[in-house]
Amino acid sequence: MTASDPRPHVLAFLRRQGLLRPGEDAELTPLTGGVSSDLWKVDLPTGTVCVKGALPQLKVAQQWLAPVSRNRVEYDWLRFAALMCPGQIPRVIAHDGQGLFAMEFLPPERYPVWKAQLLGGHVDIAAARGVGDLVGRLHSASAADPRSPQRFATDDNFDALRIEPFLRVTANAHPDLWERFAELARTTAGTHLAVVHGDVSPKNILLGPDGPVLLDAECAWFGDPAFDIAFCLNHLLIKAVKLPGHAAELRAAAHALADEHARYIDWEAPEGLDARVAALLPALALARIDGTSPVEYLDAAQRGEVRKVGRALLLDPAPTVGHLLDRWALSGAPA
Repeated sequence: MTASDPRPHVLAFLRRQGLLRPGEDAELTPLTGGVSSDLWKVDLPTGTVCVKGALPQLKVAQQWLAPVSRNRVEYDWLRFAALMCPGQIPRVIAHDGQGLFAMEFLPPERYPVWKAQLLGGHVDIAAARGVGDLVGRLHSASAADPRSPQRFATDDNFDALRIEPFLRVTANAHPDLWERFAELARTTAGTHLAVVHGDVSPKNILLGPDGPVLLDAECAWFGDPAFDIAFCLNHLLIKAVKLPGHAAELRAAAHALADEHARYIDWEAPEGLDARVAALLPALALARIDGTSPVEYLDAAQRGEVRKVGRALLLDPAPTVGHLLDRWALSGAPA
C-alpha cells in the first residue's frame, strides 16, 4: 500500500468482496503496532472488520524491502491454522489476491496485547504456557500435513523478512562473529520440518478468553520450528533487561513456554530442536539491537547489556535452552 490516501482502495476492495453495498459508506481507523503492513479497523453498517495490506518497504529506518506476495502467504496460514486451533486464530472474511484481506476484528478490551501486559509488569506464566501449547500444536499439525511443504514453500519470502535482516545484517555489525551468523543462517534456511509462523512476538499475541490468539503470519514458511521458539523466548529475555524487577518471572515464563511446546515435538528428537533454539536465540538478541529492526523500548545501557550477553552466548554457545536461560541470568543481565 503506497498511496497517500488508502481509503478509496480499501473501500473498493470492500465493495468487490460484497462487504459494502452500493450507497453504503465505512469508517476507517488506522491501527498501529507493526512495521510491515497497513492495518485498519473498518466500521461497516453490518459490523466491524480488520483490513490488512502488505507494504513493499517496511516502516523502519533502514531500507527493508519484502515481496507483497506475503499477504497471500498470511491468508493461507490463517486458513490452515484456524482449522487446527479454532478460536485462537482470527477468522478470515475476504481476500482478493491483490494485496488486501479482511478478517474479524478482535476488540482490545476482550483481547489485550501480550506485549502491553508484559511491559506493564504483568507476567502471566499461564499465558506463556498457552503460547507454547498453541505454537506446539500448530508445528505438530503442519509437520504431519503432506500438503504443507509445497503450500508454504516460501523460502525467498522468509529470507527477505527474517534471515537477511536478522542474521546477515546483524553480522555486519559484529564482523568477528560473521562466520557464526553465517552458520546459523545456513542451518535455519536448510531445515524444513514444520510450518514456521516467523513472528511469534508478544506484539502479535492477544490474550483472549479462550487462550492466546496468534496474529501476523506474513513470514509463514515450511522450515525450522526452532525459529519460532527462539524468536519468542528472545522477546521475553529482552524484556527481563527492560524490567529487572520482573526478570525472574520473565525467565520462568520462558521456561514454561519452551516446556509446553516440547510436549508436542513429534517430528524430530526434542534434543535437536532444543539445541537449535539455544544456538539461534543469542543471534536474534543481537539482531534486536544491531539488526534492521531494533527493539524500541530499551535505553542505551540496556541495549549494551543485551549486546554483552548475546555476544557471550554466541562466542561460547549454550548446549540447551535451560543452560542458556541460566547463563542469561548469570551473565550480568538483571536478576
